Amino acid sequence: MSLKLTPRRTLLRVLTRTLGLVGITTVSALLALPSFAQTTWPSKPVKIIVPFAAGGTTDILARAIAPELSKAFGQAFVIENRGGAGGNIGADIVAKSPADGYTLLMGTVGTHGINQSLYAKMPFDPIKDFAPITMVAGVPNVMVMNAEKARALGINSVTDFINYAKANPGKLNMASSGNGTSIHMAGELFKSMTGTFMVHFPYRGSSPALLDLVAGNTDVMFDNLPSSLQHIKSGKLKAFAVTSSQRSAVLPDVPTVEEAAKLKGFEASSWFGLLAPAGTPPDIVSRIQQEVAKSLNTPAIKEKLMLQGAIPSGNTPQEFVKLIESETNKWAKVVKVSGAKID
Repeated sequence: MSLKLTPRRTLLRVLTRTLGLVGITTVSALLALPSFAQTTWPSKPVKIIVPFAAGGTTDILARAIAPELSKAFGQAFVIENRGGAGGNIGADIVAKSPADGYTLLMGTVGTHGINQSLYAKMPFDPIKDFAPITMVAGVPNVMVMNAEKARALGINSVTDFINYAKANPGKLNMASSGNGTSIHMAGELFKSMTGTFMVHFPYRGSSPALLDLVAGNTDVMFDNLPSSLQHIKSGKLKAFAVTSSQRSAVLPDVPTVEEAAKLKGFEASSWFGLLAPAGTPPDIVSRIQQEVAKSLNTPAIKEKLMLQGAIPSGNTPQEFVKLIESETNKWAKVVKVSGAKID
């Protein structure tokens, strides 16, 4: 009975006879190379988990860079919104995903700077369970109020707002994108530093919170600037102040909270960045960081983000690690001062 050889086996037999038995291992390894190359990352679509509802700043930034990564790597980078628990639900999904580069997180100052101090029990460790890739952008928050309600109550400035809130404790409510988000904590910091009280209404993302604010169902919000900007420009929301230490270039006439209310040291900005599960190969992390940085440096993407009030970054994984450590320490102090806690 004759054995029918495939082209691959025929080549292996010929080369082995030529090189001798010592060449078998080398030949086999060489023939295996095409098979290995076909499975290098990425060989299938990559998922970016956004831990908040669609339409908010986290979602906006993820959708800005996903097409650029798709073009760079030749595979689709797909956005999946998994909101809830101040971003913890989506972040936990990524923390428990295989460390193979196919599931990434668009993390925030909430998921990786605030929540571990705010929540009594966390489903993941924001430091040990992730491999930081790069910070995508930083943004200031902006204190906005439903414009019609502000006019009706005679509130035209931060000082007016504070005076009204002190005279009417509990009558104003504050919307946020969820417990533990920078939007929530900016409001808590404002309350603690001004001695005011507002009822907190947490939502599953900035977009649904904004919809209720624009509709007049809630009163005030310390939203990320990119998601509120269109409503400010349309006149539906009244912008009183930005929460950063400096004014925003896209709202140059809007003061900082520190300026407007003489609240020395008030600062509560947000940042957003890509992270992978801990143990993800460093070369994959490095390749993603390099492509994100490259895309953020293109005039089109840079202008698009800056027109929305975001400041592009693209820093290295090592720099991102240091930022997360610094922000974790900073927000632990803010949480303590505000007295906020979630069981």
